[in-house]
Amino acid sequence: MSTAPSKPAKPTRAAKTPKTPAKPKTAAAKPKPTAAKSTGSVLDGSAPAPLKQQAEPRVVDAPQPVIIGPMMRKKELIEAVVQRSGMKKKDVKPVVETMLAVLGEAIGDNRELNLPPLGRVKIRREKQLSNGRVVVAKIRQNTPVETDTLGSGNGISDASDI
Repeated sequence: MSTAPSKPAKPTRAAKTPKTPAKPKTAAAKPKPTAAKSTGSVLDGSAPAPLKQQAEPRVVDAPQPVIIGPMMRKKELIEAVVQRSGMKKKDVKPVVETMLAVLGEAIGDNRELNLPPLGRVKIRREKQLSNGRVVVAKIRQNTPVETDTLGSGNGISDASDI
C-alpha cells in the first residue's frame, strides 16, 4: 500500500461520512491480526519475535495454606479439660456437654459469639440441606501478648507475684 492514494481518498471519505464510518472501523481491526502475524504467530509457523522488555519476577505475598490437624472429638475435649482443670471426669463431662449445647443453640440462632480465649465467631453464610444445615463461620483470634515477665508460668501477673 502506498501512502499517496490514501491521502486523496481521505477527502472523498470525508464527503461520504454517512456510508463509510463502518468501513474504517473494520479496516482498523484488520491490521491488528496482521501485526500479530508480523511478530510471529503460532498459526503461521514462524518463531515468535523477541520481547522488547522482559518482565522482572516479583515475589507476591499469597495467602498461606492452613494445615489441618487431627479432628478433636467431644471425648478428647473432655479429657483435655479434666487434665487442665484437675477435676474429676464425672464433674467435667456434664459441664462440657451443656456448654457445647449452649454454643450450638447460639450458632443455630445466628448469634455472634465473643468468647475471648476462643475468639470472635461471626456467621457468614448458611445453606439448608435435607439432613441439616451447613454454616460457614469466621473466627478471629487475637494473637496472645506475653505479659509474664516474672516467670510465674500462667501469664497472669498481679500484686501477689511481686
